[in-house]
Amino acid sequence: MSSEHDYVYDFSVEGLETFTTAEGVVTHNTMNTFHYAGVAEIDVTQGLPRLIELVDARKTPDTPMMTIHLEGEYATDREKAHEVVWSIESTRILALGDVSTNVADMLVRIDLNDETLLERWPTYADATEVAEVIAETIEDGLGVDTRQTGTVIEFGPGEPSYRELLQLVERLREIVFKGIEEVERVVIRKEELEDGEEFVLYTEGSAFGDALEIEGVDASRTTCNNIHEIYRNLGVEAARETIIDETKNTLEEQGLDDVNVRHLMLVADIMTNNGEIESIGRHGISGSKDSVLARAAFEVTVNHLLDAAVHGEYDELDGVIENVIAGKPVSIGTGDVDLRMGSRVVGDGGRAADDASTDGGRAADDDRID
Repeated sequence: MSSEHDYVYDFSVEGLETFTTAEGVVTHNTMNTFHYAGVAEIDVTQGLPRLIELVDARKTPDTPMMTIHLEGEYATDREKAHEVVWSIESTRILALGDVSTNVADMLVRIDLNDETLLERWPTYADATEVAEVIAETIEDGLGVDTRQTGTVIEFGPGEPSYRELLQLVERLREIVFKGIEEVERVVIRKEELEDGEEFVLYTEGSAFGDALEIEGVDASRTTCNNIHEIYRNLGVEAARETIIDETKNTLEEQGLDDVNVRHLMLVADIMTNNGEIESIGRHGISGSKDSVLARAAFEVTVNHLLDAAVHGEYDELDGVIENVIAGKPVSIGTGDVDLRMGSRVVGDGGRAADDASTDGGRAADDDRID
């Protein structure tokens, strides 16, 4: 017992059995959809898995994506919009032509497609010039000498070696010749927005900071589903807004659009109140609470109680959760005030009656709350 509080729990080993059943209550909604609204070509984690990602503040989502809005003529001209697409989508060698190996001569041969080269490098008028750029990139990436004839590029290992030849081919497939390495694919869609129809890009993969620097991208409207990327590039307030928007959109996808946004704002405030993003879990906010019972009520109940018993921790029962578990009045609201009713007998009964008649029937005795 403590002199400062009415109830104090000593986490002795004998008391552990009483609390081992105080498991945290987790609401599991039947939400398990993996499809992004309106974009059939892009699969993005939604539903309950997405909510878990958000409250756990995972560093990288299972399916990272960006929604990129364009500005000026890039938003209305399909050709200009495709220029932005090729600046964002990672272009690897298999998208540019055919790759073959000549074991007899120990050579790797690349037959580039002229139309593809001019499409993805619209500022060049000759496919041969693009092939030169690709050959230089291969030399820098693989450390080999290349021979270029038109749009055909050949190279091989320094010493005849079948194993080294295959390794060169594998490394060649990983080289990014244009675009952002983290973005595997970009889908372009024409959508009806407030200012009229315009093209919007959806990406598989996310590199938010790099995307904002590309010409034609509207940085004021572009976003991604990785709250940590938003935090690094735009700050904690933008990350807070993203948490609210992502949770709201996820709930609306499942038909739960009647959830008051203030609940979501409260979650976002808790996760970002110290200027950084913290998860709501045993490794974040819930695991750092002072109350042992509050920590145990969330996850790994037995571990928290065992640790408290080993280290001789006390729970002062200051919060709501621990008082509910212990079956005690919560020390907030009416539970934080002591009231008792008392009555004082009026000595002059005649005057009390007169007062009652003049007061329009009010009580004769002067009851007080002490």
